[in-house]
Amino acid sequence: MGTTILGIESSCDDTSAAVITDGILRSNVIASQKVHEAFGGVVPELASRAHQQNILPVVSEALRQAGVKAKDLDAIAFTRGPGLLGSLLVGTSFAKGMAVGLGIPVVDVNHLHGHVLSHFIKESEDQEVPDFPFMALLVSGGNSQIIMVKSPYEMEMLGTTIDDAAGEAFDKCAKVMGLPYPGGPHIDRLAAQGNPEAFKFAKPHIPGLDYSFSGLKTSFLYTVRDNLKEDPDFISKRMPDLAASLQKTIIEILIDKLAKAVKEYPVKEIAIGGGVSANSGVRNAVEEFCRRRNIKAWIPKRAFTTDNAAMVAIAGYFKYLNKDFCSLDLPPYSKVQV
Repeated sequence: MGTTILGIESSCDDTSAAVITDGILRSNVIASQKVHEAFGGVVPELASRAHQQNILPVVSEALRQAGVKAKDLDAIAFTRGPGLLGSLLVGTSFAKGMAVGLGIPVVDVNHLHGHVLSHFIKESEDQEVPDFPFMALLVSGGNSQIIMVKSPYEMEMLGTTIDDAAGEAFDKCAKVMGLPYPGGPHIDRLAAQGNPEAFKFAKPHIPGLDYSFSGLKTSFLYTVRDNLKEDPDFISKRMPDLAASLQKTIIEILIDKLAKAVKEYPVKEIAIGGGVSANSGVRNAVEEFCRRRNIKAWIPKRAFTTDNAAMVAIAGYFKYLNKDFCSLDLPPYSKVQV
């Protein structure tokens, strides 16, 4: 039947399981957690408890949809980090226990590498994938990075966030506007209705290829605060304009560093990944950036931009082929490991 990998993702607030055979996706099941909406953000303890409730039925459903029995699996890939430690512990423990019971190896996956390699998830045999080397712009809730991808096993970080990430800027500014969590999709929707030139927010002046979004977030907060003093209804009246101006500024920050990276490290292909790569403004900006430079742009399906086990399974598949297995005593990690 070929090489079949079960992927398990539990780094934050989505429990997901996927099955891939020889690189072809057979199932991808995700259970989202609505419990965090009332708190305006993810509550780690509630997330880990929800993972405990969801992981068995999610894995069972992924196997059922794939038409695969547990005994047919060659390995189990799981997200070892970075992420919420309690959530990671649930997925890590489940994957190790299941692998021991089946007598098959486990493969640990860096969550961020999974996002980068999501472009290699095939839904058909003839589907095209990037050629190595390529540059990846990873934009998510906790990370904004520029990565040179030399192979599935070799990735060089060229720049990373030194404080807040792009996704955090979207979500935290959305919270100031009174929008539900997660705020990014609401900002994207409102931005289409607003004037992106209505407000000017601060941009960072960070040397090199590193990112910073904390100054933008503070500038947004001060703009809202100062205008509320004069008009208590300011937010409700100008919400689309605020969203459009915020989105434009974030995109400009992302593209500015990407342009510097391409100048320093010329490439023929650029891929984007991570939750923020679902943003329509970001997707359009990267496509236009690449078109003007005759660079091939890889834009992921929106289903593969958020946390999902399909990207864990494909990353695990590559590591399995390289016989890069994980020791059962390796613990999960919460912070980025270069």
